[in-house]
Amino acid sequence: MSTSTTPPAGREIDSPDDTGPGPGSPCAPAGGGRRRLHFPSAFTVLVAVTVVVWALTFVISAGRYDIAPDGAPIPGTYHAVERTTDFLDRLKDLFLSPVNGLYGVTDSGTGLTAPGAAGSFAGAAGVFLFILAVGAFITVTMRTGALNLGVARLAHRLRGHRTLLLVVLLSVFSLGGTTYGMAEETLGFYGLVIPLMLALGYDRMVAATVIMVGAGVGTLASTVNPFATGVASDSAGIGTGEGILLRLVMWVCLTAIAAWYVVRYARRVLADPSRSLTPATDEDLALAAQGEEEASLTGRHRTVLGVFAGTFLFMIFAVVPWADLGVTFLPTLGWYFPELAALFIVAAVAVGLIGGLGEHGTSEAITRGAGDFVGAAMIVMLARGVTVIMNNAAVTDTILNGLHSAVSGTSHGAFSVLMFLVNVPLAFLVPSSSGHAALAMPILAPLADFAGVSRSLVVTAYQSASGWVNLITPTSAVVMGGLALAKIRYDQYLRFVAPLMGALLLVIGGFLVLGAALG
Repeated sequence: MSTSTTPPAGREIDSPDDTGPGPGSPCAPAGGGRRRLHFPSAFTVLVAVTVVVWALTFVISAGRYDIAPDGAPIPGTYHAVERTTDFLDRLKDLFLSPVNGLYGVTDSGTGLTAPGAAGSFAGAAGVFLFILAVGAFITVTMRTGALNLGVARLAHRLRGHRTLLLVVLLSVFSLGGTTYGMAEETLGFYGLVIPLMLALGYDRMVAATVIMVGAGVGTLASTVNPFATGVASDSAGIGTGEGILLRLVMWVCLTAIAAWYVVRYARRVLADPSRSLTPATDEDLALAAQGEEEASLTGRHRTVLGVFAGTFLFMIFAVVPWADLGVTFLPTLGWYFPELAALFIVAAVAVGLIGGLGEHGTSEAITRGAGDFVGAAMIVMLARGVTVIMNNAAVTDTILNGLHSAVSGTSHGAFSVLMFLVNVPLAFLVPSSSGHAALAMPILAPLADFAGVSRSLVVTAYQSASGWVNLITPTSAVVMGGLALAKIRYDQYLRFVAPLMGALLLVIGGFLVLGAALG
């Protein structure tokens, strides 16, 4: 396919569950008239969480920890405090929570956050702009057609090497997941990969899982994914590059496991088609013929792909604390969201002009891309607003103290596994990885200080839980939309993926324990 069929979803790159399929969509239910019940969107969930948390601040006692010079709470210093806000003040906090979540400022004297206050910036405006910039960059790249054509070219070049083709394609999608949270974009590749896999003697399950499991495992083991690792690290008060070595090793190992699992099934189907979970139909034979045409890449397309890959490689270089890793021959740039947002805006303009979109096409694609991703940015804004409500009511430290009591006395390894388990139900309730991160990290990250482990380990535990759940969640348009495009029933997919989910769970637990031990 030369153009993406990805729906315009600023619905959110990492959480496309925010809106359901529309009429005429491959994901839409047949039969029309009856309305089906759907799980609430991430927006609705976060608004409900905001109201519930606000109500709970009236029954949860207020308290604070003493704060160390580096901003971390000091264990053992929790004490009750008297609230300085009345009912009307707290009603105003509820009303202004989205605004505070975007550009609220915490007063250095009172500790209260409000728009226009004097003190330290508490809002997520930097993250907000960064998400829009990434959205613009990805949309411009997709608009040039270079990304789809690049994958198509790669697939056809390797069609004579079946196993290598499966491993390379799954790894490419996994790379997209670990670097920028590739999710909805995958929907544009089913029309390409399905005919190709059928022509090679595989079934629809192989085609679907090369895409879905590949991108899903990559997102699970995100290294610099701005929507998971970036937002979580920002909310935890650490740099995106902290903990990257553990996450990089996780990504390599989990991608290898996923590739082995898919290849094992594919070989079984190739040897005995009767063992397929999705037996071939007459339509499959017709579709297979569509996978014969080879895509051609122009020099312009190759340049666009080079800029696309180079931008993400430079982002990794810019955020990694090389000095802390003992690498002295590389400079530590220490870039954060302001610099990264500028990087992706400049790269979006460059890709558009190089890709032949022209001035008008480039500006239109940048605007459209930012608009498509504004949903993701607003999710972060709403989640940060919940944090402001808790902080203004002085209940954040009370909750933190209760969680500390629950996990105190556990070993470092047990603590890391508990962090994963705590985040699993949160991932179901808030399937948006960026919203989940902004909501949970301000509370969970300080627990790492009490447990004597790095905050980056809590970030890794969170994103692992979020990615693991989102491999199977039925509220995700990436999962359900992909299965609809591949014409695979959800129960068939669950039957395929269940053993892999168990294996991933065990390996993730092992990596978290290892990360805690290495400290």
